[in-house]
Amino acid sequence: MTSNTAQQDAAVADRSILANSAYADGRHLAARQSIYRWQRPQYDLPGIVVGELVDTSGTVLDVGCGNGKFVNRLHKDRPDLQVVGMDISAGILADVEKPVLVADAQALPFADDSADAVLALHMLYHVSDIEVTIKELARVLRAGGVLIASTNSDTDKQELDQLWARAAGDVLGIPEGPARVSLSSRFSLEKAPNYLGTAFKDIRVRELPGTIEITDPAPIVAHLASYEAWADQCGVPFHETVSRAAEIAAATIATEGVFKITCLGGFLACRL
Repeated sequence: MTSNTAQQDAAVADRSILANSAYADGRHLAARQSIYRWQRPQYDLPGIVVGELVDTSGTVLDVGCGNGKFVNRLHKDRPDLQVVGMDISAGILADVEKPVLVADAQALPFADDSADAVLALHMLYHVSDIEVTIKELARVLRAGGVLIASTNSDTDKQELDQLWARAAGDVLGIPEGPARVSLSSRFSLEKAPNYLGTAFKDIRVRELPGTIEITDPAPIVAHLASYEAWADQCGVPFHETVSRAAEIAAATIATEGVFKITCLGGFLACRL
């Protein structure tokens, strides 16, 4: 995974970009999620969360719930739980099962010790102050409760990083172009335990390695294009680079039969 510049890090956590562009609706998030259909092994991520909550009763807060992939599954599989989805973007909450609310993860509108479980799934890299947010998640969690966080490794999807750099270089007429923006780099799987250790004593990590094999460049194009909200931070004409990446991916598939992407994400179950 690429390492962001300070400007890119700021953009990844920019509230206006997040609420009004990147997650104004579920389109870009769905595009990023869709590439995992070709991953082996397949992981039922909402099912993993359901399993982690097998001994939980009461209130579950999904902070930064996005398009409601986990909220909706919990409503289906665990109707006994009081699940509340929240996100900084009102638009992306439109299709999430109620109750939902617009809220800032750094200042949750809940009392101390009011939740039995808190979810922070692929979102802590989007908050401006990660340590403050983790303390806030711990504040609302009852003793004996669990925080479930998730993110990607620093090594996740390196082939797409290399593809982007090559395509950007071709567009600019240089050997290698600027690195693409990384969403996870501020709170990667490698960095997460140290961050979470500021508020939680018991942290269990579950890694989820896999390989994506693509025989059509369309999912790759959709994934890269889903970063459009951060186009200004790429240092290269965005759409031209996506188009060039599509050509390179198609050529790779034509010669090798497949475009392979190695993945590594994971969950962290944390207790106070």
